Formats: sequence, structure tokens, C-alpha cells
Amino acid sequence: MTDTATPEPTPEQAALFARVRRMMLIAGLTTTLAVAAVLIAIGYKLFRAEGSAPAAAEHTLRLPKGARVVSTASAGDYVVVTLDIGGATELRTFDAKTLKPTGRLTFASEP
Repeated sequence: MTDTATPEPTPEQAALFARVRRMMLIAGLTTTLAVAAVLIAIGYKLFRAEGSAPAAAEHTLRLPKGARVVSTASAGDYVVVTLDIGGATELRTFDAKTLKPTGRLTFASEP
């Protein structure tokens, strides 16, 4: 068998090889840094989203005697409750996030 001999690179070739190695090292480090930044951003979003769920709220709305709930609806950031109070219709609105009352509208017929 014959062995193929690899000739020694010339000084120009050695300088070119060193330059290519340096450029590959810079490209590899840049890629590693970019991948690490993406993974950190994803991890931050995942762990940060854990505590953002709204807590369950329980509220009791006291109605006047003889009143009944006709319907409920959500409209944007509000919850609307329609009540029948002794023949008169009343709308009560609440903030959907805090469930605090935001308004009241009463309908009454003219005599």
C-alpha cells in the first residue's frame, strides 16, 4: 500500500486556515449566544405566565324582595344583569375583572 503524504501548508495557506478557524469560532459563538437568548426568553415567558391567572372570585349580590334575574350577559369588560323588580326592568352592570358595580339603569312605564 502506498501512503499519501500531505504536504506542509505554505505560510499563506496557514494564515488562511487560521483566519477561517477564527471566523468559524466567531460564527459558532454568535449562534450559541442567539440560541441561548431565545431559550431564556421562552423560559421567562413560561415562568412569568404562571402567576398571571386571575384568582377565582365569589361575590353575593343582594336583590330586593320579589326581584328575579331575567338574564345575564357579558359585553366587553362588563357583565350585565337584567332584573325584574315588581314589574319594572332594571339593568345592573359590573366590571368583569373586579365584579364591582359600575352602573344601574331602571326602566319604568309612564302612568
